Amino acid sequence: MASNDTASSPPAVEWIGDHNGHLRLIDQTLLPTTLRLVECRNVETVWDAIKMLRVRGAPAIGIAAAYGVVLSQQAGLSKTSHSAATAARAAADYLATSRPTAVNLFWALDRMRAVIDEHQADPSLPEKLLTEAQAIHVEDQAMCRAIGKHGAALIPDGATLITHCNAGGLATAEYGTALSVMFTCQDEGKGISVYADETRPLWQGARLTAWELQQRGIPTTVICDSMAAHVMQTRKIDAVITGADRITARGDAANKIGTYGLAVVARYHNVPFYVAAPSSTFDMQLVDGRDIPIEQRDASEIVAPYGNSIAPDGIGVYNPAFDVTPAELITALITERGVIQPVTQNAIEQHFQHERALEAK
Repeated sequence: MASNDTASSPPAVEWIGDHNGHLRLIDQTLLPTTLRLVECRNVETVWDAIKMLRVRGAPAIGIAAAYGVVLSQQAGLSKTSHSAATAARAAADYLATSRPTAVNLFWALDRMRAVIDEHQADPSLPEKLLTEAQAIHVEDQAMCRAIGKHGAALIPDGATLITHCNAGGLATAEYGTALSVMFTCQDEGKGISVYADETRPLWQGARLTAWELQQRGIPTTVICDSMAAHVMQTRKIDAVITGADRITARGDAANKIGTYGLAVVARYHNVPFYVAAPSSTFDMQLVDGRDIPIEQRDASEIVAPYGNSIAPDGIGVYNPAFDVTPAELITALITERGVIQPVTQNAIEQHFQHERALEAK
């Protein structure tokens, strides 16, 4: 499917049919000029979609991978529970190799592995895998809405915001994380405007964030990443809001390359720097952000975007996909459970302990 009509776009991630169905994704590499859907009917197609950024954003990657495990049940298996469980485990292990940084990928696959372990002898394993994948999907929708509600309380009417990369509906199940705050502000009648960093080298801000905000009618201005410091120096910026792909136990946050520099500039100009992410993005096994694995991507993304060479042949290229913003530069973390401020290991632990206590009642 190809179209230039984006007024009523389909979901970024969508399951079609029952456990014998398939996964449908928006090919985000073609936005905003072309809206094309990718029909994923096997695990390999899902792996490729994640690796090549046809689906991207930590929550959306996790959802897509969960559905990828469901697709493992359709590859002409013999009708035994053992073969179904073996295929599902192999799919989970394979999908885990697609991208290394976004912790939601591994979180979702661990949930699918738990279902496999519990029901490995159950002939209804395919149906149970789909039920779990759909639960992950629905839970993310609810988390996005809650993040927006908590975050919007931090944003005054008439605020001007800066965001980096894309943390909207294209990166999640629905409203997004950072963009959910903006959409919720709009829902509440707050008049906001946004500067969207272009986000080199793949322009997720210019191509995707600007597109989503434009669809909602939120005044948006695209700027080069290198212009953000100038904008903060010369314009009244009320806050910076980004998403995250992994957050450590002490609050260090990995996000798209360029986020760390934006946080440094925000601190210098006394602009609040907020990170919005669901609890599934927290990796409580890691403390120091320097231990987060950073994906290195192909040199062509920098020197030959869209096949157009813009640098000398043979030149050296360094292309990390993410950087890590230290906790001390983050004003607050916004989760579906509330706001964590100040951002410290103790505050994060208390945040989650409090919610676990409430859930246990």
